[in-house]
Amino acid sequence: MSTLRHIAVIDIGKTNAKVALVDLTTLTEGALHRMANAPLRRPPYPHHDIEALWTFILNSLADLNRARRIDAISITTHGATGALVDASGELALPVLDYEFDGPDRLAEDYDALRPPFAETGTPRLPLGLNLGAQFFWQKTRFPSDFAKAAAMLMYPQYWALRLTGVAANEVTSLGCHTDLWNPWAAEFSSLVDRLDWRGIMAPVRPARDRLGPILPALAARTGLDPQTPVFCGLHDSNASLLPHLLSDTPPFCVVSTGTWVVSMAVGGKQVALDLARDTLVNVNALGNPVPSARFMGGREFSMLTANKPQACSDSDIAAMLARKTLLLPSTQQGSGPFPQHAAEWIDAGDITLDQRFAVISFYLALMTTTCLDLIGGDGPTIVEGPFARNRLFTRMLAAATDRAVIASEAATGTSIGAALLATDRRPAYVKGETTQPPTDPAWADYIDAWRAAVGNSN
Repeated sequence: MSTLRHIAVIDIGKTNAKVALVDLTTLTEGALHRMANAPLRRPPYPHHDIEALWTFILNSLADLNRARRIDAISITTHGATGALVDASGELALPVLDYEFDGPDRLAEDYDALRPPFAETGTPRLPLGLNLGAQFFWQKTRFPSDFAKAAAMLMYPQYWALRLTGVAANEVTSLGCHTDLWNPWAAEFSSLVDRLDWRGIMAPVRPARDRLGPILPALAARTGLDPQTPVFCGLHDSNASLLPHLLSDTPPFCVVSTGTWVVSMAVGGKQVALDLARDTLVNVNALGNPVPSARFMGGREFSMLTANKPQACSDSDIAAMLARKTLLLPSTQQGSGPFPQHAAEWIDAGDITLDQRFAVISFYLALMTTTCLDLIGGDGPTIVEGPFARNRLFTRMLAAATDRAVIASEAATGTSIGAALLATDRRPAYVKGETTQPPTDPAWADYIDAWRAAVGNSN
């Protein structure tokens, strides 16, 4: 595998879809194509625009290959999403959008069937955030269509099927709050047998398995070499984690930022996970359980900063720290460490838009710190994805954790990890800027004020 150099990474996020070209020699991203990824809100239920994504993927592969020969393809996607395909590989039902509330209507019936947290490491989540609840709702609501399913696939492996014709599953997506996987036994959960789904579960393959070459028709469509290998792929937060699993010494934490901010602790302190606060057990690309916590930080950031400045001066920062203007959780309710809290601004009546950006950045860092505390985070924290470029976020995160924060230089956070599936070399992963905890007591005073206000809002 070490002879492969230029890896095209298909990265389907909840908000944006991307195809990036990663150079494994330098572990850098070259060309990057991006499109907005909005679900179709039409019958039979809100679902992903699979054909628009497919056209984007093929066009991107063709364009990237014209500029630089693609040696292999890897895949990473958001979690809580899966596909049901028939014997010909066509979708038996549209790929459901996990923000659809349909599964909640069968919550009582589903709750009677789902395994306990002790078996799966999966908390009970609303909407379709438990993939098992999605499939249960589809089975109940559309029994004849569901019966056509010959394979149940996690989302990265659905795209792998379309590229290679090979059906597979993989543990990082199966282990992402699906209710379908037992991370300690490395086996399907009891729910799979309870609902008689084992027969349609595609075989579990390692993330780095070559599923096969690209299909001949797709090679002709894109101009890729017909022998271009396609790797099984993995869940996006675990793609962000993988380079550090291969190159860093525990303890450390990785914060993967996108639509979701997912915090993962490797070799951290032993803590009891709080199911009511959106903690869970993920499964990393090596197959090992990883304590994790998350909140919809990227979505919150987009909502809070839409059409507003995303920068501020040192004087704005100092003013907000001194004044202790606060944003309390949660802008996006229903998930995260404060799922029932309604967002509230404290002493924000006459602040400027630049100052508002500072407070938003502080809020996101303090929410991330809360997540890290809930999972026993220890050691340096590596921030992957868009928030790595927000120096206010990384500085407040360093202050609140009292540990170093390292901002990844990778543009998308997940692409390099997914590309590493195509090599057996141990990466010399180049980190970005390191932020040490600030010594100015104004930062600690602000953190104390935020924590006290959140505690008082219970």
